[in-house]
Amino acid sequence: MFENTPTESVTPFGISLPAKLINGGIAGLIGVTCVFPIDLAKTRLQNQQNGQRMYTSMSDCLIKTIRSEGYFGMYRGAAVNLTLVTPEKAIKLAANDFFRHHLAKDGKKLTLLKEMLAGCGAGTCQVIVTTPMEMLKIQLQDAGRIAAQKKLMAAQAQLNPSTSAGAAESIVESRTTAMQITRELLRNKGIAGLYKGLGATLLRDVPFSIVYFPLFANLNQLGQKNPDVKAPFYVSFLSGCLAGSTAAVAVNPCDVIKTRLQSLQRGVNEDTYSGIIDCARKIWQNEGPTAFLKGAYCRALVIAPLFGIAQVVYFIGIAEFILEMLPRRQD
Repeated sequence: MFENTPTESVTPFGISLPAKLINGGIAGLIGVTCVFPIDLAKTRLQNQQNGQRMYTSMSDCLIKTIRSEGYFGMYRGAAVNLTLVTPEKAIKLAANDFFRHHLAKDGKKLTLLKEMLAGCGAGTCQVIVTTPMEMLKIQLQDAGRIAAQKKLMAAQAQLNPSTSAGAAESIVESRTTAMQITRELLRNKGIAGLYKGLGATLLRDVPFSIVYFPLFANLNQLGQKNPDVKAPFYVSFLSGCLAGSTAAVAVNPCDVIKTRLQSLQRGVNEDTYSGIIDCARKIWQNEGPTAFLKGAYCRALVIAPLFGIAQVVYFIGIAEFILEMLPRRQD
């Protein structure tokens, strides 16, 4: 989810890398707190298959989550994102700066192709952190859906005395933590267990960056009266929201595939997948092409506020204020 919050393009000209990293981390932390419930709804909507549909919409998912798991049930898995969002931003921002610097010639403006290549490089580097972060987050987010499905099946089974004993056992939900999942994956599959779905993550994040960076740059440029002066705040804000939401919806089919592949637990009668092609084929055959757009509006609602938050953080200059407060080293 928050792996697709590329704040580097919205930074004002001339800001140092440490300031970018601090601003990116602060924006990411605030963003996770504000929009995580919508991301949880997106994950649950994407994972449910036609056999057992627990939720009809984002609002229905959030209402049922609060009723069954309480208010903080909407934040299951948020701790993983809050822990890893800052290093993820550090890698992405540093990588984007690195590629843009080496692709630029004599300080000239980057061409559209080079902007896309820089975004591609940044998106490729960020999966080092994004993949395990998403892997752990999805297990925690989807646990409530599977537990709710088991409770529903148990309630239905009460009508059948022969299955009521087994159904009663399924009502009890064992809450696992991110550390427990990590230890289990490392013990059984090694480091590769945390990187399950790496190919699908690349398939989502790289195209996202390729679409977002050039689109934002060109939209933002429309509001610049002078090439040497940055665009007004509201122009960058709207450009970021529009570019981010467009890119998020464009790669939503890849996000659905990634979510399905990274889910370790399945609900009753739900398909299992052996890889990207097998997952795409089964979704198309069993659920139809519209299934690839599951959670698309949730992704758009997540991305747009994240860019708005990033704009506010950069506009205020929180990192610059922090760095100015630090004692300077005297030569």
